[in-house]
Formats: sequence, structure tokens, C-alpha cells
Amino acid sequence: MSLAEFALIDRIRARTLERDDILLGIGDDAALLQPRANEQLVVTADTLNSGVHFPVETPAFDIGWKTLAVNLSDLAAMGARPAWCTLALSLPEASEDWIDAFADGFFALADQHDIALIGGDTTRGPLSLSVTAMGQVGRGQALRRDRAQLGDDIWVSGTLGDAAGALRLWQQAALSVATATLLADYESLRLRLLRPTPRVTLGLRLRAFAHAAVDVSDGLLADLGHIATRSSVAAHVDADSLPISHALRELLGRDDARDCALRGGDDYELCFTAAADQRDALHYLAESLDVPLTRIGRIAEGQGVHLDGEAANGGYQHFA
Repeated sequence: MSLAEFALIDRIRARTLERDDILLGIGDDAALLQPRANEQLVVTADTLNSGVHFPVETPAFDIGWKTLAVNLSDLAAMGARPAWCTLALSLPEASEDWIDAFADGFFALADQHDIALIGGDTTRGPLSLSVTAMGQVGRGQALRRDRAQLGDDIWVSGTLGDAAGALRLWQQAALSVATATLLADYESLRLRLLRPTPRVTLGLRLRAFAHAAVDVSDGLLADLGHIATRSSVAAHVDADSLPISHALRELLGRDDARDCALRGGDDYELCFTAAADQRDALHYLAESLDVPLTRIGRIAEGQGVHLDGEAANGGYQHFA
């Protein structure tokens, strides 16, 4: 059954949580918000298009989850606490079942991070979803790309390449005769692709340790390159230190797994730099949050990203 526009809006509005800092939410021409005193507003926006950012057969729940997750990852990279978001939907058809499943995924993640939907737009067209997410951070406490310092260690959270590996296998339909073990490995990678975990809590805690940070959305080499460029330094990466999951190595082999880790994108992990004397504190932080943190290199004089001593390039670019 299809929904008319206002019925669709009402269906989504009924799911959003309430916050004391929302003076006026969905239902007027715009929202009225009351940011906390002495905090700065952090704003990010991302658009996901069917067939570009997710396969066309992706379940609606997973689309809903990922639509918000990629924005929360940006807030995490800035050390911001999520607060509000808007959602613009372009749909070929407003199917009641699809909308409900999409909302289930979107709000499952929104509720985890206490972020409220405060407005948006709906229109008929090819499937496309745009979120603007807003968070707050103490004045002068935001993590940025331009603050890496000479001698810093380079760290990354979680494992790299899982999402890219899953997408590669999905597109190749490469597991039609796989064993049960390989299928289980594939499902673990596929979950990383469809339901990434934004490292919001880690980002908040890193404000006490990190000098510079970025979320890994376009591939480690590309995103670490942003830190190197903005900070006017060189980033040296040790390829053997990259955190690559057992599942990815088993399914793709060593070389392809490493390529996914370096260039694949869609990881939504945090890459950051910190002083060498913070190593023990960061190991303790990793244990306390149950989030792996791996030291993969160092910051030095120069420019660009270097892999095992050689200049390296790579990563996803939409218009390349």
C-alpha cells in the first residue's frame, strides 16, 4: 500500500524522540533549537543514492541504518555529541512496508545515540536519501584534520576493508558454492557494509588524546591524506600493521584484503593522530570501550601519505 506525502511524514514523525532542547520540531516551516551554552554547533550532511552508495537490493532496514550512520561517523570524527538531524527522502513509491522497515533501521540507531529527527522533505523520484546531522562540542574541543603534529603516532579503530570486501564479493556473486564457514565470514563482512558502527563514544573520549582525526569513509589512504594535507605533514604507514579481520583474509587472500583496507572505503572507523606518550592511555581506552585501536604509523616532515616508505595514493572519489 502506498502512502500520501503527509501520511508518510506523520508515520515518520511518530517515531522520533523528544529532547528538551527542541523548542519546535516537525510540523512547522522550520525547527527551533536551543543549543547548550558555551558549546559549538557541528553540522554535517551526506547523501546516499541507490546503486552508488548501496546495492539496489539492499533491505530497507539497512538503508535506514546506514543513512544515519554515515553522518554520525562525521560527528564522531569531530568529537561531537549528536543532537538533531533532518532527513530528505526521494522515493519512487511510498510503500508502507518499505517506509516502516526504513524507519525501523533509522530510529534503531537514532535512539542509541539520542539524536532527534527535527524535519526534512519528501519527494517522488529515484531512491535517494539525504541527512543533515548536528551535534555539539565544547568550545575549542572539536577534533580537526589540521592539528597533526610531528612525531605523532597514527592510529585507527576497528578493522579496515571489511565493507569493501563484502561489496566486492556481493557484486561478483562469488560465494554461490561456498562452505558454511566462508558464508559466515561473508555475513560478518556484509554486516559491516550494511550496518556500520559510528564510533561516537570513541570520538568523545578522543578529545582528551587526539591531535587530529578523520573518519575513514573513502579509504584509509585517501582519508589519512586529508590529515596530511591539512596539517602540512607526511603520514607514514606500515602496511603490516593494518588491522585486517580474519574473515577478510580468508575470503579475499592477503593482497586483496590489504588493498581493500587501504583503498576500499565505507569502513566508518576513526583514524587519528596522538603523541607517542599517549600509547598506554590509548591501549587502556581501547580496553575500556571494547573497541580495538591499532597504531599503524607516524607523522613526519614532508607531505602526502607514504606506505612502507613509498608515496601512496588511492581511495574512492565520485568524479574520478
